[in-house]
Amino acid sequence: MAPKKRLFGNSITPACIYCQFGRPSPDGIMVLCKKFGPVSPYYSCKKYIYNPIKRVPRKAPKLPSFSPEDFDIY
Repeated sequence: MAPKKRLFGNSITPACIYCQFGRPSPDGIMVLCKKFGPVSPYYSCKKYIYNPIKRVPRKAPKLPSFSPEDFDIY
């Protein structure tokens, strides 16, 4: 039986910033873990449970600007 494909792929590195038990601290640098207290955002422990809702999507790339001359047919 093939392994189950997870949301956002199977190659997500465990990090407290995506954990069910972590939440951002007021300073925005550390993560406040319900199990271990303040930890680094990229730390992970054996209690790690992935929460896909905490993922922040990447910004869309800026579209190039076009002029009307770009659409002229010669």
